[in-house]
Amino acid sequence: MDPHRADAARPADPQSEPPRTDRPRLDQIDRRILRALARRARLTNTELAEEVGLSPSPCWTRVRRLEQAGIIKGYVAILDQAALGLPDTVFIEVMLERHDQEILRRFEESVAAIPEVLECHLITGEYDYVIKAAVGGTQGYEALLREKLYRLPGVRHTRTSFALRCLKHSVSPVP
Repeated sequence: MDPHRADAARPADPQSEPPRTDRPRLDQIDRRILRALARRARLTNTELAEEVGLSPSPCWTRVRRLEQAGIIKGYVAILDQAALGLPDTVFIEVMLERHDQEILRRFEESVAAIPEVLECHLITGEYDYVIKAAVGGTQGYEALLREKLYRLPGVRHTRTSFALRCLKHSVSPVP
C-alpha cells in the first residue's frame, strides 16, 4: 500500500480527526423534513416541500437520501389500541431460567410472534427482558400471561405493572 495515498491506512489520532460515521450530517432543512414527516407522514412531496421551504425536486432528493441512509426507516399507520379492544398497556419484566444462546434465541423468536407484544427489550438489572404489551383489561392480561408468556421457552418469573395513563407517546425521537 502506498503510504502517500489519501486513503492509506494510518493510525487515527483522536485529537485531529472527528469520529467517522456513515450517516449524513443533518442540516436544519433535513431536521424540518423529519419533524414534518414525524407529525404527518402522509404529506405529499409538494406539501412537504412547501412546509420546509424547498421546491419539490430538492425536497424529494433529500427525503430519498434520508431513506437510503436509514434515518427514515419507514412510514406507518398508528392504530388506536382501545378501538381494537386492547385499551390497556402493561409492562412485563421477564426473568429467564438460563442464559444460554439457544434459550435466548427461542425466547426472542417466540415473543416476537405474539401480536399483543408491542415492544420487547433486553435489559440490565434483576430481570432479563421488559415487554410492553396491549391487553384488554385484567382478563386480557391473564390470558396473555397464561396462554402465551408462561409457555415461552425459558421463562422463570415475571413481574407486571399496568400503565394508568400515557403521558407521552412518540414513535421515534424527533431532531
